Amino acid sequence: MFRYYSVKLQIKRKMTNNTPLISVIIPVYNGEKTIRETIFSVLNQTYKNLELIVINDGSLDLTLNVIYTIKDSRLKVFSYEKSGVSISRNRGIERASGQFISFLDADDIWTPEKLEKQLRALQTNPQASVAYSWVDYIDENGEFFRHGNHISINGNAYEKMLIQNVLENGSNPLIRRQALINVGNFDTSLKFAEDWDMWLRLASRYDFVTVPDADVLYRMSFSSVSTNVVEMEKACLKFIEKSFNTAPESLKYLKRKSLTNLYHYLTFKSLESPSGQKNAIFAMRFFKNVILNDLSVIFHWKTMFEVFFKVTMVILLPPKQYRYLKNKIKIIILSLSRERGLVNTRNQGISIVQYE
Repeated sequence: MFRYYSVKLQIKRKMTNNTPLISVIIPVYNGEKTIRETIFSVLNQTYKNLELIVINDGSLDLTLNVIYTIKDSRLKVFSYEKSGVSISRNRGIERASGQFISFLDADDIWTPEKLEKQLRALQTNPQASVAYSWVDYIDENGEFFRHGNHISINGNAYEKMLIQNVLENGSNPLIRRQALINVGNFDTSLKFAEDWDMWLRLASRYDFVTVPDADVLYRMSFSSVSTNVVEMEKACLKFIEKSFNTAPESLKYLKRKSLTNLYHYLTFKSLESPSGQKNAIFAMRFFKNVILNDLSVIFHWKTMFEVFFKVTMVILLPPKQYRYLKNKIKIIILSLSRERGLVNTRNQGISIVQYE
């Protein structure tokens, strides 16, 4: 009898070691339109040993009603007064029990194998503490919008992370719990770039490993772009200043490159929403800063043409016509990409999410 229970205990321990608990944290504020899809993209992961912690950040819509229709013992919901995404993530970390932790924004989606692949990458590379995947972008309707940067880094990611957010958003990595605890909480003083700040702090101490598949689908939001880009610029400049103040002297020369990448991103971010002259003015101001930080850009004719073409279209065309033209161009590009085998249709749109 003793031997039977001893063998049974050894088997149980072995299973536990091979299938460690993963904690997934979703902060949500007024996410009634997307939270169901997001939650099911977690619950339908091929890796089943997980807990899903939803931090309701004072939602005023029907977010909680939607969540409470989902019956799954792995789903845990905690409600607080509105405090912001960083505090919500920190609250989720406090509640988490897993050996590994991942974060997901309330409007983004994971492909079904995302966690399984990332966990396998960390188990295969025990020297790494952060596994991340490539990112693709979807629009507000869940349709494929564009590919992400698809940058792969295996090992020391600190230098690359100084000049750009290689992980691209806050819905990406799987992190060893102890590493996350060691670097401290999300910076609650940052309204934007709080994820970039966290990934950089992790990169300063731990190795990264890449899963070269677009298993994170980031949803683009075109509302209030004008307001967001201004706030984003302020927060990112604050973060960049903070980062290079603590960076090794040998890497401080990268600051100009970091600013170039920031303003390049803000230029095209401004042009995502057809809001007329206001966004065009923002885009031109940001692009001027791109040129001031990197004069070589003026010799990149494709970039110059794309910026001025989009600015012209935003100014001249009414929003509906601009959106129509933009969608037509996107369809043509996607068709050409499919013909050449450049688009992986497996990762397009929300059709990958199966509801129970």
